[in-house]
Amino acid sequence: MRFCPRDGSLLVPVKRGGQTVLRCPKCGYEEPINEAAKNAYKSKSVVEKKNEILVADAIVETLPKAKVMCPKCGNDEAYVWMQQTRAADEPPTRFYRCTRCGYTWREYA
Repeated sequence: MRFCPRDGSLLVPVKRGGQTVLRCPKCGYEEPINEAAKNAYKSKSVVEKKNEILVADAIVETLPKAKVMCPKCGNDEAYVWMQQTRAADEPPTRFYRCTRCGYTWREYA
């Protein structure tokens, strides 16, 4: 690891044309990387997919039913469950799944 001589920040590898240089993200100071140290400066970032809300069909049949109008087919009965999708100090989100067409929608309290 190398640090900026001006402000002490960590120098990060940046591509400049066909070569890699170490650059300070704060002040812009740059210095070249020698050939022996090039392999030591590799960065990797991982993007994770957000969790999706999945409800298994076998579990849906055991959920309680509510008298709610389905916005898709007009059926007046749906399975209902609640889940905390926001911060703990916010009310939980109520989910509905139509017993006829299977359409799922949510209602925020």
